[in-house]
Amino acid sequence: MLYKFKSKNTGDVIMLQPNGRRILQIIGKEVPEDITTTGEKGIILPEQMPAAVAALEAAIAREEADQKAAVAEALARHEPAPHFESISLRQRALPFIEMLQRCMEDGSDVVWGV
Repeated sequence: MLYKFKSKNTGDVIMLQPNGRRILQIIGKEVPEDITTTGEKGIILPEQMPAAVAALEAAIAREEADQKAAVAEALARHEPAPHFESISLRQRALPFIEMLQRCMEDGSDVVWGV
């Protein structure tokens, strides 16, 4: 299943279900466990977008700090550095953040599931 985020003034941003769910959870949207049976729909209003961008940027910073700390800890113990997902939250969220920023500028909504 996919999440397809749409706006009138930007291109669509498409994410696989686990990644889209994570993004929505970070920005504080309720996400059902199985969108295939619920047909989940949602909207992010322009006034909600600054908080959504801030939440995503904070989550990205936390993930990067946690990874940096894990590497430093492993090096201090003379162990091999841990392996992380090959695609970071920053890489996954950046197109969505850019979409939100553009929509904030022109006052358009972001929707999904419609």
